[in-house]
Order: sequence, then C-alpha cells, then structure tokens
Amino acid sequence: MNSMYFTEEHHLFRKSLQDFLKKEVVPHIEKWEQSGVIDKNIWKKFGDMGFLGINYPEAYGGLNLDLFYTIILLEELQKINSGGFAAAIWAHVYLSMTHLNAEGSEDIKQHYLVPSITGEKVGCLCITEPFGGSDVAGLRTTAVREGDFYIINGSKTFITNGVYSDYLIVTAKTNPELGSKGISIFVVDRDVPGISATKLDKLGWRASDTGEIAFDNVKIPASNLLGEENKGFGYILQHFALERLVMGVNAHARAEFALEYTLNYMSQREAFGKSIDKFQALRHTIADLYTDMEMCKQFNYSVTHRLNKGEYVVKEATMSKLKCTKMADEVIYQCLQFLGGYGYMEDYPLARLFRDSRLGPIGGGTSEILREILAKIIIDKKDYKPIL
Repeated sequence: MNSMYFTEEHHLFRKSLQDFLKKEVVPHIEKWEQSGVIDKNIWKKFGDMGFLGINYPEAYGGLNLDLFYTIILLEELQKINSGGFAAAIWAHVYLSMTHLNAEGSEDIKQHYLVPSITGEKVGCLCITEPFGGSDVAGLRTTAVREGDFYIINGSKTFITNGVYSDYLIVTAKTNPELGSKGISIFVVDRDVPGISATKLDKLGWRASDTGEIAFDNVKIPASNLLGEENKGFGYILQHFALERLVMGVNAHARAEFALEYTLNYMSQREAFGKSIDKFQALRHTIADLYTDMEMCKQFNYSVTHRLNKGEYVVKEATMSKLKCTKMADEVIYQCLQFLGGYGYMEDYPLARLFRDSRLGPIGGGTSEILREILAKIIIDKKDYKPIL
C-alpha cells in the first residue's frame, strides 16, 4: 500500500491510531455530535499518545516525524465520521500550533506550545471576521500599542474551537494605514477580560464548537506578539500551503470512507434477486467515483512528499483543496444516492458525511478565491514566494 511513501513504521503508527480512536473516541462521537461539546479529557489522551505533537520539535515534547504521519492522522480522523471532531483536532494542531511553533518566542513556546502538545491547552486561530472572510487584508480588528501592552478591539467569526479553547491566535491591524502590511498576530489567553464568545449553530461539523468572538478593550502584554509587528500577513501566507493541503487530504479521506462503506452496503443490499453492486449503471458510476478519489489521493501524496522536502507548494496545495473538496462532495452525494431512502436517514453515516463534507469548498478559503489565486499564478504568472 503506497510503499513509495509509507514505511512499516507508518503502518504500525496507523494501526495504533486506529485502535486508539476505536477505543477512546468512537464510543463518544454520538454524544458529542448531539451536545456539540467534546469532553476535555480526550485532549490529554491524544497528548499522552503523542498524536498532537507528531510534526513538532522534540525540544517541546513533539515527535518530529515526517509529514506522512500527519497524513495518517488526518485520514484516520475522517474515517470515524465526525467532521466536527476531526476539525477540532486539526484546527488545534495545524492552525493554532503552527503559528506558535513558527513565530512564537521561546517563552511563548514554553507557555503555549508545550501544553498544546500534551493536550493541557487547546487553541484556535482567529482570522475570519463578520465583514470579510477570504479578504484577510481587509480585516478590521485592531491592536493598539500602549506602553508594554496592546489593546485589542474587534470581532472574529466561524472560528473552530472558538468557544471552548484555552487560548486564541488573533490577527489584528497594528498599522491600519498599511493595509495587509500592517497586520500582526498575537496569542491571547481565553480568560483575559473583554473576550466574549457566542456558539454558532451549524449545518454540519456538529461536534466542534464554532464561535463568534468579540474583543472589547482586551489588554495583553506586548510579549504576546508572535514574530515581528506588521509581519502577520506574511506569516499567514507562509502557512496556507499546509492548511490547504490538510483540507485536501481530509477530502480524499472522507470520500474514500464513503466509497468503502457504500461498496459494503451495495454488496449486501439486494434488488430483483441480486446484490445491487451487480447492476452495470451503479458499477460504472462507482468506477468513475473511485478513479476521481484515487487520483486526488495520489496527487496529495506527491504534494506532501514535496512539502516534506521543504519545497514551496502553495500552487499545488491550492489545487488540492479546490479539486479534492469538490470531488468529495460529488462522491458523497452519489454514495448517499446508492443507499436510497437509508441514505437520507441520520442512523446511517452518509447523512452526516453529506453535511460535514459541504464545508470543504467553503472553509479555509472558498473555491472561488482559490480559483482566482490559481488564475493569477497560471495566467498572470504571479510568483508567490515563501517568506524567509
């Protein structure tokens, strides 16, 4: 199985992760989906197993493993059929912690990254605002320097882990006149006065808490600045490749899960005296869907291989998210159809998969925005360079 990318150690890791999820997570999924609250103690269990620090430095408690271990984590999280639970985990590990590791001072890493890897603290990344999602440069939240402090005012929305997390990675304008060149990033403790969060009611991803967050004269130490002042937009761009690839991988994994489940169902479901996987119209549709899924998966593996070597793959990662999320929606739509009336029932996994998958082409940069980015690269020859 993909021995070009996965070693025996990778396969052993996948097996231990599958066993862990089956024992510690799967029995609670229905409760979390109903309540919209994930038990806090699961984070510590993930931390104890090392799953939150897979690709982080050993100096902070991480395992410093290659990116294919990350791929395994993402794939297996999709196969327990809770997009919300999966999102809570990967938003913490690959959105919040990415910034702590890349831009945090040594003090910030000790206070936030170390407990994030152990599961004692959970983070969220706050970029999107009520008045602008994909237009990061147009954000309105401000951070004004006053002596040894910054005062933050503004609001964020659609923030995964936005209600129950322990700290927030917040983007704000420190020099509004400079537009995108005046954005900075901060780490902010949840319990600082002036922060309020409202839980949003979503179509899917029901297990995760997605919040709208208000900052009313929130006072934080100047030392909570991540990296340099006014360099935040560059930092955000720097990590877009990984974020988009994560969402592309999530998409191929949930499509693969949907196909595996549906094929098993079709082999047992009978009509007109034979199992429905014997009808040519359905067989040929499956052939097309499986081909699309497999091509996306192999593309994602090749992009991961390049990213793992340190190449700048923002174009390919953007293509991954654009194509794979569309593919997953189409695959899951058709798989639900194969189940007939049962596909429409919440007792069967396709109904939740259908709802959860729909966020793919929206979250983390809409497909429309991604097409414009790719058009600039392909047509206008724009060269997005890594920030050193």
